[in-house]
Amino acid sequence: MPTDSIAPSEDVSSKVDIPPVEDLLSTAVEAVGGVERPGQITMVRAVQHAIESGDHLAVQAGTGTGKSLAYLIPSIRHAMTSKGAVVVSTATIALQRQLVDRDLPRLATALAPKLPHEPSFAILKGRRNYLCRYKASAGWPDEEQEQLFDPREVNATGRMVQRIQEWANETETGDRDELVPGVNEQAWRQFSVSARECLGAARCPSGMECFAELARARAGESDVVVTNHALLAIDAMEDFPLLPEHEVVVVDEAHELVDRVTSVVSGELSETMVTVAARRVGKLIEQHLADRLMEAGEDLKALLAAAPAGRLDELPQVLGMTLALVRDAAWACITALGPRNGDKDDPEGAGLRRAAFTSLDEVHDTAQRMLDAFGHAEEVDRAEVVWLEEGTDRRPPLLRVAPLTVAGMLRDKLFGDRTVILTSATLALGGAFDGLARQWGLGGGKGAAEDETAGEEEGKKKQGKGGQGRAGWAGIDVGSPFDHPRSGILYVAKHLPQPGRDGLPEAYLEEITELIEAAGGRTLGLFSSMRAAKAATEALRDRLSVPLLCQGDDSTMLLVKQFAEDEPTCLFGTLSLWQGVDVPGPSLRLVIIDRIPFPRPDDPLSSARQRHVAAKGGNGFMSVAATHAALLLAQGAGRLLRSQHDKGVVAVLDPRLATARYAGFLRDSLPPFWPTNDPAKVRSALKRLSAS
Repeated sequence: MPTDSIAPSEDVSSKVDIPPVEDLLSTAVEAVGGVERPGQITMVRAVQHAIESGDHLAVQAGTGTGKSLAYLIPSIRHAMTSKGAVVVSTATIALQRQLVDRDLPRLATALAPKLPHEPSFAILKGRRNYLCRYKASAGWPDEEQEQLFDPREVNATGRMVQRIQEWANETETGDRDELVPGVNEQAWRQFSVSARECLGAARCPSGMECFAELARARAGESDVVVTNHALLAIDAMEDFPLLPEHEVVVVDEAHELVDRVTSVVSGELSETMVTVAARRVGKLIEQHLADRLMEAGEDLKALLAAAPAGRLDELPQVLGMTLALVRDAAWACITALGPRNGDKDDPEGAGLRRAAFTSLDEVHDTAQRMLDAFGHAEEVDRAEVVWLEEGTDRRPPLLRVAPLTVAGMLRDKLFGDRTVILTSATLALGGAFDGLARQWGLGGGKGAAEDETAGEEEGKKKQGKGGQGRAGWAGIDVGSPFDHPRSGILYVAKHLPQPGRDGLPEAYLEEITELIEAAGGRTLGLFSSMRAAKAATEALRDRLSVPLLCQGDDSTMLLVKQFAEDEPTCLFGTLSLWQGVDVPGPSLRLVIIDRIPFPRPDDPLSSARQRHVAAKGGNGFMSVAATHAALLLAQGAGRLLRSQHDKGVVAVLDPRLATARYAGFLRDSLPPFWPTNDPAKVRSALKRLSAS
């Protein structure tokens, strides 16, 4: 990766005639031995136009379009003519690594002769992802280790800690993802700090060699900075900048943006968190104050253990009193700690104080936030939802709080003062971008469809000019290089009964068996729950003559590898497989989806959001549940065709996709496969594919 290139500057770039994006795209595609595609050309022009106009842009680009090049080229061109970097945000580590390890190095080398300097790039993650040299050397205590009661877990964590210590002496980046095999959170936490726990480079004894600061410095000198949705959200929401100065953001895997931002701005509170805060502060203040916080934590523990899990629409009196006790006890400890910048001449003491402040602030602020979530006269005035999540063998019950919408945050903080390009293979739900645009805070569009470029049939543009934010926005579907009607069949088993809550009916198991036998295995089974996936696996292993794997049998990565390498093998699983499987070739001929993946009716956040939308006069089911289902359905169906030569069937066993009044919206969100409800035709097609 080039790191010694001169930084972008207006003086240098003004002396060089930078070619248009179309020429740069031709150069890049030729260098990598590829072929330009109409959709890729349409996208590169649209991204360039958005950067020049300042309007936001949503681009749906199907698998195989080459969308990475299509947004990287105009991004690099902009970086050459501006003072700041372009930030590219992704949802997954896999795409980050693809960009930094493959796409950007090849692109930088190919474009260097035509640009003022060779493009530079860097990857930047949250501070928690980097080893903290000072914490590793100071040996701060990890209070949560005492929560591990299973000796096997303690021993396993101890071995991981030893491995981290050995790796710390040789790593050049301190990046957790470079530690292979990985380690659990308990082990890693002993060597990392959050942004709020960090002393800062100026005060930390290891500040000059801090891995996180070195990563930020590299990012500050780069033309393209690759990060993740979580850090992008934190950078936008917090008062202190984490990312380099930038005017343009590209959000890849943009269908995940709302969920990732929601996760970042959600809060949780448990007895463990209160206990950790009390222990951290116990040696720094009068003991009776720490004991008061510990006692409040014990009260919270007893209350949560006895309460039923689920959404809290009203604040029970006893819970309100307990949250107030926790909040007030935490505040008393915060006050007793004194000035936040105390112990300037004692780095170790400053580190312990900062850790205590961080835990206490989180406990205090979350308790107050949960209290504030109640007491509104009307549902439309409610901003957040609180629910109790039951405990497991590994953790105690905990309270969660989350915003009912992040649209306002995104509109004001992310879209307010920069140009944002959002792209994914799945954005136009029901044939329009309006649904996701509203969730992003951009407002609904006009829903008009017209050719983006004369003569390019796949350049379908659905745009809206919202009055919110600093600019308008446009949506464009650049299509896919795949011939979906000729390459794939969408089969909806209209004759089956509607799915129930009591597991898979026998008719479903028979249908799955017949489909897999016709396909000769080669099946990815996507189930709405892990219980359904395991039940289907157990029921069908004796009926099928082909190998059948189930998520959880081994690591997901190894299972997918085995599935891809052994053609007859089938793989059953749940959520992560809906979006994380890329298996081109004959190993995948059939994708089975057991039911429309609506959120569970008792899901606290989803149900609260539906109710909130309805209170404001909207259709809560369509805005929340149907949109969620459409996204997952489209992602799941997208597993089938991963290369130009792939062929096969997407089989949805849920008859509601053919009969329900919302079925048209869901089908319009899927790739345009050839549709049928005839099981005989589907089995015949699968047998022909299996024999070919």
